[in-house]
Amino acid sequence: SSPSWCVGASLVIGGVLMSGLGNWLCKLGRKWEKSEKKKRIHKSGVLCNICFRCKRNVEVMDAVRRGAQLAIDECQYQFRNRRWNCSTLETVPVFGKVVTQGTREAAFVYAISAASVAFAVTRACSSGELEKCGCDRNVHGVSPDGFQWSGCSDNIAYGVAFSQSFVDIRERGKGQSSNRALMNLHNNEAGRKAILNHMRVECKCHGVSGSCEVKTCWKAMPPFRKVGNVIKEKFDGATEVEQRKIGTTKVLVPRNSQFKPHTDEDLVYLDPSPDFCDHDPRTPGMLGTVGRYCNKTSKAIDGCELMCCGRGFHTEEVEVVDRCSCKFHWCCYVKCKQCRKMVEMHTCR
Repeated sequence: SSPSWCVGASLVIGGVLMSGLGNWLCKLGRKWEKSEKKKRIHKSGVLCNICFRCKRNVEVMDAVRRGAQLAIDECQYQFRNRRWNCSTLETVPVFGKVVTQGTREAAFVYAISAASVAFAVTRACSSGELEKCGCDRNVHGVSPDGFQWSGCSDNIAYGVAFSQSFVDIRERGKGQSSNRALMNLHNNEAGRKAILNHMRVECKCHGVSGSCEVKTCWKAMPPFRKVGNVIKEKFDGATEVEQRKIGTTKVLVPRNSQFKPHTDEDLVYLDPSPDFCDHDPRTPGMLGTVGRYCNKTSKAIDGCELMCCGRGFHTEEVEVVDRCSCKFHWCCYVKCKQCRKMVEMHTCR
């Protein structure tokens, strides 16, 4: 049968991030082949051993595939009002060559992808989908604040460990010596820390008439939108870095010595970003901003002046239908009318 689980689950790594799915899968398969003493290689030379690994872990791969879509959706939400808006292509990688360059956009994609795998696998653990993991049983007893740890605490340690082993393996295969491998590994970890550092405590009260005589609590991941917001903030303040050798270790340091060193939570990048103004057929993913909607009154990046790169914009009146005159009816529904109105829409020339 077709190894569709393998292809679907590889979307984050082979599709969202990588530029050569077949070659990467084959190389990755050989690494696992050495460690597991497996010699079965697909005759096409494309899928190699990773497919057999994926088939043995179908339950986890399904969570990874959901994580891939989560990463794409969040990227498109966070960049919806920017010149580069995470448009996907029917190619590998799905964001085109944008992620093959060492830009801050690539830094965001790597971070959000690593975070999404950790998030999706952790959620699958908590929901009971996976035999290999469940709730975090290390969270138990009475907390210093006096409440009882109970319920199902998210097993973020398992999700992060899986993300590290699955997402980071290609970079570690390079020996962690190239500046791009160092950049990718750093941003992968920064993405995961966006979850780890924002874990929260959720509680439920137990008692007569809703009193809180007894309170049970558990640790939960933040909503993924919160994770995306954190990583987007790190994108806005990302540090341009270069590789230097300190002793026998190669590290990334700020290119501008006036800047303070970046932390493990910050995003880093090696190359300045293009302006993303014009479509470049030689560079998949460089779609330009012709035809993009813009905000005539905004002075920010979504404003017509910046979004359209000074080329001007078209204005047309279109009819939109909105809900209006909504009323609550007992019990229990809301009834609205449909109102039509003409609004101005602006698109870049």
